[in-house]
Amino acid sequence: MRRYILAFFIGLFLLGCNSNIQQESTVQKFDKIVLEKEITPLTKTVEKPVFEFDQSTKTIHILVALCDNKYQGIVLVPAKIGNGQDPDNNLYWGTAYGIKTYFKRSKEWTLISSEKQSGEILERLVFKHKTSDYYLVADAYDGQYIKQTTQDFLANIHGQDKDTLNINNTTIGINGNANLVAYIGHDGLMDFELSETYKNTDGLTRSAIILACYSKSYFTSHLDQKTIQPLVWTTGLMAPEAYTIHDALSVYIKGQSNEEIQLAAANAYAKYQKCSVKAAKRLLVSGW
Repeated sequence: MRRYILAFFIGLFLLGCNSNIQQESTVQKFDKIVLEKEITPLTKTVEKPVFEFDQSTKTIHILVALCDNKYQGIVLVPAKIGNGQDPDNNLYWGTAYGIKTYFKRSKEWTLISSEKQSGEILERLVFKHKTSDYYLVADAYDGQYIKQTTQDFLANIHGQDKDTLNINNTTIGINGNANLVAYIGHDGLMDFELSETYKNTDGLTRSAIILACYSKSYFTSHLDQKTIQPLVWTTGLMAPEAYTIHDALSVYIKGQSNEEIQLAAANAYAKYQKCSVKAAKRLLVSGW
């Protein structure tokens, strides 16, 4: 088993004018323009964006923090698979047991979109399940932005950050609009602290899978226990490779129980890590 320890300041300008001066100065004219532009928004109601999507579809959104020898507190892996800026060869994305390669080879999923991105997310994949109306969106985050990946996961699972994606003339819900949100990678909470407090914003229940070392210990305090259902997370060190979440999702999509989802994950982990199912079940747990 591998070990991965890893302003706009709103200024209140005191605008003054001299009533004894008949002709306005250039500064006074500028002040009037600024004042008019600052007052106008105060009279308007800012509406929150509406994210409408096809309610007949369901979405699983996976956030992958690419393995990164340089920017993460992990036990070093070979340089080629530990470059967090190279998704094609990354341990958690492009290798045989990475999310991209493993799901592309799956008999249960069809890849319908693969796009390079810019910024923190380097690549986005969209899969369609072959026998149900489930979509799977997987984002490969640049490994140096593991903190942002963690923050995005927490915002999504609490419904704080919602979005949609149009794919083949179908609009699906992603981020906080997903039914299940998953995090894959090194447990960055072992290396840094988060100052933000995450609370559910819409009262909706979402399922979570967190495949990272000791994820139950480190993520619990950041999760709303009333609205988040942990399907699989961990009690110790682990290798967050794709087969575990793949087999867990196979059972989840069928609507089976949390115990059956946990068992599917444990069976897959035991098979590939060559450990006992009993040990895998102690590592991969479900619920609070």
